[in-house]
Amino acid sequence: MDFRELQRRLVAHLRTLVRSGDATERGLARLTGVSQPHMHHVLNGQRLLSLEMADQVITQLHLDLLDFIEPAELLEWQRRR
Repeated sequence: MDFRELQRRLVAHLRTLVRSGDATERGLARLTGVSQPHMHHVLNGQRLLSLEMADQVITQLHLDLLDFIEPAELLEWQRRR
């Protein structure tokens, strides 16, 4: 898995949080230090989630990279090492 795929999965997770009412675009924007319109564009795929923004979101929401990786993917990665 590369950063783009991880980025895609994180953005999908954020979209789910917003749709479920567990987060707002404005709240996510505050966490990452960007404007609400910028976050809106990120969530709609019109802008990319930068490494710094991804790090902020993961840290502030107490997520772990393993939250975005399937067990089978970990096994495959381990097998290739």
